Amino acid sequence: MTQKKVAVILSGCGVYDGAEIHESVITLLRLNQRGAQVQCFAPDVAQMHVINHLTGEEMPEQRNVLVESARIARGEVRDVREAKVEDFDALIVPGGFGAAKNLSDFAVKGTDCTVNPDVLRLAEAFAAARKPVGLICISPALAAKIYGPGVVCTIGNDPDTSEAVVKMGGTHEECDVHDIVEDVQRKLVTTPAYMVATNISDAASGIYKLVDRVLEITHEDDQ
Repeated sequence: MTQKKVAVILSGCGVYDGAEIHESVITLLRLNQRGAQVQCFAPDVAQMHVINHLTGEEMPEQRNVLVESARIARGEVRDVREAKVEDFDALIVPGGFGAAKNLSDFAVKGTDCTVNPDVLRLAEAFAAARKPVGLICISPALAAKIYGPGVVCTIGNDPDTSEAVVKMGGTHEECDVHDIVEDVQRKLVTTPAYMVATNISDAASGIYKLVDRVLEITHEDDQ
């Protein structure tokens, strides 16, 4: 099998104001285990805010999403503006509040949210090229902004968030933490991870399935 190239978009470092670290590392681990070549990207923008992860309180400082994402990527991360769809076979976006605060303003504006233009450009390019995309945890809340009305996805079973997905034009399917939801027509795979997970093993089970399925779809295109 040919080695597949996967772009991963990070949104900072830390569940409350960036990319969820467990979800990001599990994604990168599984991609490596499956022999994929990975490049991490992040927008070069200021975080919405900085949260003290010990107390949950906002801190009086500023941080950069790209710089913070480099913590997870061990420095191997590039500005999302440099990402070109033709260089990759698939795209995966881990969750964490950074997806709703830094990749978009969903955390503040809900159904009236917009997606960071560089992130949206790249995601829409994957959709237009019919290349598979995996969205994890809260990231599927952006699916309707990327794919338009009717896109099928899951954020697990949270009623408020799933209602927001539907209001934005998505079709929401409830999903167990150990499973995935696939929109076959659009080649979109989603899993709830820490929207539902109570521990790292729970999160890993669904993320492993998502990564495996995304890579399977890329190999279907080889035939």
